[in-house]
Amino acid sequence: MKRTQARAKLWLINNNEEPIIGEGKATLLEAINSEGSLNRACKKVKMSYKHAWLLLKEIEESIGEPLIITQRGGLDQGTSLTEKALNLLEEFNTYQNLLNQTVYDKTFWEAIGLKISARNQMKGRIIEIEKEGLISKIKISIEPAIITAIITKEAADAMDIKKNDEVVAVVKATEVMIGKEK
Repeated sequence: MKRTQARAKLWLINNNEEPIIGEGKATLLEAINSEGSLNRACKKVKMSYKHAWLLLKEIEESIGEPLIITQRGGLDQGTSLTEKALNLLEEFNTYQNLLNQTVYDKTFWEAIGLKISARNQMKGRIIEIEKEGLISKIKISIEPAIITAIITKEAADAMDIKKNDEVVAVVKATEVMIGKEK
């Protein structure tokens, strides 16, 4: 029997539960941000200029604020994202990363009853957490030793990891992952 796989799509929604932004609109915003031009962004994502404008207007109507700043002429000409657009894009990317770390992570599937290949799972207690930049260094006391896991700050925050939490250290090759019962 062929094993099934999970797929998920993410949309940020407004208070009326109407979609604001999904992968396509986020890709367009990323391209505008990196290219500094709506025209070049459209070429990069292979989208018509008119369609891009319609998508931008949909988002703006949904959030009630402008997304882009256009400057015509001179050395600074081009298109840039507003602070609101940058925040929206960051929020989308944060949720997308969380989705990727759960749905596409084999340890997630084991937690709901599927098997993973990592057999070295040890229960322990968190004794120290150091968050610096994008990473978190988590020290776990597993009697009689202490092991350290390096995970993203985002993952540590999503798991709401705190000192003295009971966790499971999942060791595979050179990687140490963390599992926590709710």
